Amino acid sequence: MGFALGVQFHIFGPKEKVVKSLSCVRAQMPASHYSIITAGKQREDKYRSMIRKQRPLVPLSSASPIQCVDESPSHALQKVAIPIMVNGCTGKMGKAVIEAAIAAGLDPVPLSFGSAQYAGQTVHVGGKDIEVHGPSDRESLLGSVFYKHPNLIVVDYTVPSAVNDNAELYCKVGVPFVMGTTGGDRKQLYKTVEDSKVYAVISPQMGKQVVAFLAAMEIMAEQFPGAFSGYTLKVLESHQSSKLDTSGTAKDVISCFQKLGVPFELDQVKKIRDPAQQVEMVGVPKEHLSGHAFHLYSLTSPDETVNFEFQHNVCGRSIYADGTVDAALFLAKKVQSKADKRIYNMIDVLREVCSEVLSAALSKAGSTRNL
Repeated sequence: MGFALGVQFHIFGPKEKVVKSLSCVRAQMPASHYSIITAGKQREDKYRSMIRKQRPLVPLSSASPIQCVDESPSHALQKVAIPIMVNGCTGKMGKAVIEAAIAAGLDPVPLSFGSAQYAGQTVHVGGKDIEVHGPSDRESLLGSVFYKHPNLIVVDYTVPSAVNDNAELYCKVGVPFVMGTTGGDRKQLYKTVEDSKVYAVISPQMGKQVVAFLAAMEIMAEQFPGAFSGYTLKVLESHQSSKLDTSGTAKDVISCFQKLGVPFELDQVKKIRDPAQQVEMVGVPKEHLSGHAFHLYSLTSPDETVNFEFQHNVCGRSIYADGTVDAALFLAKKVQSKADKRIYNMIDVLREVCSEVLSAALSKAGSTRNL
């Protein structure tokens, strides 16, 4: 499992200047580092070739400076035995969240909502048996669970078609929730939550490092609107074959590029779901075909002499599971403090996590000086 983020830009001009520039960089780079970069480039040639002729790029969502990102899966927010209900526990993402929640000291309740086909089944995850309930008795069941666990936080990793119905249920019962499922009618989702005054974290992207990248994109889009006017964008995204919709992260990034002056429609996104293409063309490790998120955005100038590429690749689900646990802890804190704001996103979570990491580092530095 892992996460990789890369940003490149190419300016095509006099060959001697480009060669000189590259030799200067290589002269300052250890041979081992250069060989790694060269190998990585060779592996990605097929991946980029599909987009190279079209030159693409992509947008994102959220604003405000981020101070730091802790790459480790340590949860900076206070860990307490908060009861958490993970709906969609029959899926790989739901299972990953339950395991991460247990590792972080949270207390998953032994039941979950799922589709009718899974109703009555028991899922064994992280040493716990989770009973799956179908659509028929959801409201009364959730109400009783919330009554028994008044500090309950619900996490939703179901399917896009269930997003709005599930959100309406959570809001009707009044239980705070983290919506990690992508898709659905997002405008209606926000309206439902706003009208109900229920606390919620809503984000199509739960990986903290990816969120930091998205925040940077949003800041650039807000501060430099139209900066890439005239450029063309190509977007390629690869996910496990079970993912039905277009990447929510890609949608956010594309939105930013649109603000930067780049015309692009969502139906232009090249979605790769065929395992053979994912291995041969994209370079996805075979062991992560069932769980990965590879994105490549390429921008090209009108005269095709300048190219920008933004790439972020994720193997596995731990980056999302850890971020989801942080979101649940964050939301529990907001509920407990009776915060005025009710709807949050992962930028809010990331900002608070980073703030606590920074405070802890400063406190440790102060203690060290006093020794």
